[in-house]
Amino acid sequence: MNVLEFMRSFFADGAHWHGRDGIPQRLWEHLQYTGGALAIAAAIGLPVGLITGHTGRGGNALAFISTGARALPTFGLLVLMFVWLGLGITPVMIPLVVLAVPPILITTYEAIRTVDPSPVDAARGMGMPEPLILFQVEVPAALPLILSGLRSATIQIASTATIAAYVALGGVGRYILDGLYQHDYEKVVGGAALTAVLALFVLVLFWAVGKLAVSPGVARRRAA
Repeated sequence: MNVLEFMRSFFADGAHWHGRDGIPQRLWEHLQYTGGALAIAAAIGLPVGLITGHTGRGGNALAFISTGARALPTFGLLVLMFVWLGLGITPVMIPLVVLAVPPILITTYEAIRTVDPSPVDAARGMGMPEPLILFQVEVPAALPLILSGLRSATIQIASTATIAAYVALGGVGRYILDGLYQHDYEKVVGGAALTAVLALFVLVLFWAVGKLAVSPGVARRRAA
């Protein structure tokens, strides 16, 4: 059988659509891991990126920290956290958050730093407070790039959250791990296909968010 036949057989099997091991349940678990890790990473990366980008201080330190975080092997960190903390969601969340923070942090910093200084200077000249300059002038102009960092982080999390299966949790990685163990390649292909579908869903979701959140003027300037 080829990959397409494996995929067709997997999705055509009604047993894969019901129960604790069904596709809806595994997708829901995977989305929970992805959403939780993204929320934590954004809570860390966005404020630090916004503040350092606005002040222009700490860029070298951010680059050093982000490079170091990207160099950490996600699976190796998962094993270390599992040995240290045991079973549970925490050993999975930590590697996913470490994976997601760098693209959010660096992209947010660069987005704020690349904003046209003219409206920023004009706002300061009018006496606007610094927090208002950041959130009313800089963030709207930098929003497309900030969203691109969040999109990149979300895709990385959704693709890597399959490691949850290695510490006895769920998600679509369960199909890949169980399929390899059972030599059931329909499950392996099905799990890989679901991971790819989730990545495409993230792309479509952030495209829609960008259409709704980014002002037409900023979108036209970026297109130009």
